Amino acid sequence: MSLTVDIEKKLASFTLRVSFSAGDGVLALLGPSGSGKSMILRCIAGIEKPDRGQIILNGRTVFDSEKKVNLSPQERRTGYLFQNYALFPNMTVRENIEASIRKDHPGSSRERHQIATDMARRMELTEVLDRKVTELSGGQMQRTALARILVNDADIMMLDEPFSALDEHLRFTMEKELSQVISAFGKTVLLVSHNRDEVYRLADHVAVLSRGRLEDQGTVEEVFARPATVTSARLTGIKNIAPAAVDPDGFLTVPGWGIRVPPAAWQLPGRGSRLPDSQNGQNSQERQHCQNSQERQHRQNNLDSRNSPHNQHIQPSQNIQPSPEDQESSSPLAAGIRMNDIRPAALAKGPGSVITLAVDQVKNSLFSYTVELHNPQVPDPLPLYWQVSRDVWQPDGSASLDLFIPDSAVVPLRER
Repeated sequence: MSLTVDIEKKLASFTLRVSFSAGDGVLALLGPSGSGKSMILRCIAGIEKPDRGQIILNGRTVFDSEKKVNLSPQERRTGYLFQNYALFPNMTVRENIEASIRKDHPGSSRERHQIATDMARRMELTEVLDRKVTELSGGQMQRTALARILVNDADIMMLDEPFSALDEHLRFTMEKELSQVISAFGKTVLLVSHNRDEVYRLADHVAVLSRGRLEDQGTVEEVFARPATVTSARLTGIKNIAPAAVDPDGFLTVPGWGIRVPPAAWQLPGRGSRLPDSQNGQNSQERQHCQNSQERQHRQNNLDSRNSPHNQHIQPSQNIQPSPEDQESSSPLAAGIRMNDIRPAALAKGPGSVITLAVDQVKNSLFSYTVELHNPQVPDPLPLYWQVSRDVWQPDGSASLDLFIPDSAVVPLRER
């Protein structure tokens, strides 16, 4: 399966302009509220009409402004999980599932009934099959909504903030269940979220959206390891961001922190701007789907619930060439450092800087400390935050600390 989107639509406060392609696996649209993420899904589904552009789903053109093509939502074969699930409240679970079976399905009423029963069994809804959806738990409502998508044999699954209606204690369980559904679906999945933890665990690729523009795209590992823009850095969890510049010797300098990083450390190969498509044949798609599922499971197993995804030290891909857009806007305007990439000087390893920093404040949490620091040796110091596990460091009242900042931890950032 494949999806190609190249659309433009004028909204109230900005114009949505996006162009991307995706194959089998999960592509997450990560961005703040109001950035245009849900509007993209609505345009793909046919609920909203772009002002111009083209949408191609699995080789079929479902929208083309120049050729006057605009298929109805029913003709597009998309599965859309709305934030509120959009179930029929006056119907039972069985009736909701049956109502989603395509009208052109050749089966009799009895066969449609059996299809709904089989899908309910698959989604572990057998015990509530004849209950009204208003009597269901949040998790059961979500599984019913997913059953409606799967029974329709959709070409694409689109998930709009799938956990926003769930209590915090239900999210972890439902996330695992959804991951299993995605793996079994085996086609293109679009996930809209502003939660980086969900994106990190569930997605294979991520596109960062800000005010209707795609600022950063790549595999989850690439984007979380080396975000390209300030917005992308913030959304992927980088708390330390400060103005930066390149000096005449090519060093990346951050005056507010007193850091100077050599060219070889920060001038890493850029990431390509296009997301992988599915033009490599069915066998390669199946291999990629298997690999994606394994990678998602690995991230699920390794991301501890008490730490955010940026606590994983990931190495970016080194064999992707910079896109023309990356080359044109490659001069960094800022630099970022993840809070937990900073280490005590005693644990220094590899190239980097050992700096004596003044302690301004220490905040504790259940498993770690967050220390606010500044460099007293620079004219206009900016705050630098260090997050450290309790088993690595304990506060002893010292007014200053010797800390090590690896060169590899300093991420150059452009505006967009």
